[in-house]
Amino acid sequence: MGRLTERLDEHRQTFQPGLWSRLLGLAVIGVYLVLFVVLNSKTVKVRFVFASAKVSLIWVILLSLLIGLAAGVIVSQLHRYRQRRG
Repeated sequence: MGRLTERLDEHRQTFQPGLWSRLLGLAVIGVYLVLFVVLNSKTVKVRFVFASAKVSLIWVILLSLLIGLAAGVIVSQLHRYRQRRG
């Protein structure tokens, strides 16, 4: 009986629920991202003012995300700069 309790105590000391929950969360996010890319691989026509192009929908989504992030950072920096000056 003593050996069993020693093994249980050893298991409790080595089991890391935080690590396993992070790994599970990363796996779920990874599967979601792969599905997101696969399900949005259809080719779409993007019309600009003077031209148009056919690209995968995922590239349109990612480009829109990057433009939005860049615009948010720029506006945030302009706001911070104006508050310091004013």
